[in-house]
Amino acid sequence: MLKLREVAKLFFKKEIGNGRHTSFWYDNWSDMGVLSELLGDRGIIDLGVCKEATVELAITMRRRRRHRKGFLTEIEAELTSIMSNLISDREDVCLWRGKSGFKSKFSTQETWLLLKENKAHCSWSRGVWFSHATPKFAFMTWLSMRDRMSTLDRIQKWSRGLDSTCLLCKNATESRNYLFFECSYTTQVWEHFAKGLLRHEYTNVWSEIVRLLVDAPMDKKKAFCLRYSFQAVLYALWRERNKMLHGDKLMPLPILKRTIDKGIHNRITLMKGKEAKGLDNLMQYRFSIRM
Repeated sequence: MLKLREVAKLFFKKEIGNGRHTSFWYDNWSDMGVLSELLGDRGIIDLGVCKEATVELAITMRRRRRHRKGFLTEIEAELTSIMSNLISDREDVCLWRGKSGFKSKFSTQETWLLLKENKAHCSWSRGVWFSHATPKFAFMTWLSMRDRMSTLDRIQKWSRGLDSTCLLCKNATESRNYLFFECSYTTQVWEHFAKGLLRHEYTNVWSEIVRLLVDAPMDKKKAFCLRYSFQAVLYALWRERNKMLHGDKLMPLPILKRTIDKGIHNRITLMKGKEAKGLDNLMQYRFSIRM
């Protein structure tokens, strides 16, 4: 937290009421900023105000001085202006920086928006993070969207001599785009869940699938079924791929399809007791589009 002091100072200042609880040197009350940072120790001598002085004390217990330096004259003028506006029964007010300037009410949201680094909008995010998604499926999909999964083509870059052939079909180099879903094994699984849903739009090409997940116009039921099926299939296939990598046997296709199908069925069943606007009769819809 101490490392953030310099940042925090930019978001806080004082509005003078009676000046009784505002440090003359160390609080940000002047239009010129924090005076100790502007003038340094020499300013204490030039203005004749001690380090511990409040704004009230600095204004009422000293006489105006003449200075050769212009910025000191500006400070004296500001003090004279404040003196005429001091209100003895009005407390000093803490002001917090917001999107429209400083105000007396602190907003966590506005502060966060001002602090956070603005980055380019992620075009595929709504195809990954959506209501009723399964977190582990969504996380794995997020990794794949960023092409950060440890596919063999990536591992080969730092492990020379490694066989990068796809573990599931043995026909081509394993990459994200090939594994999802150009591989002869994985494409059969994807087709089983997606062809009845997409009909003439069906594809097994990664870039086209991402476009459908994000941009294709479709109702909420179809969008949910497509996105959830995609994530469930991707997660299950990655799990099978890892089993092969570590010497286990590949699950027969019919069993794998039934396992994924049961998982999707269970997820929709759990959604029945929750608010799911636009997803009424989702189970019936899913049965209607199955091939």
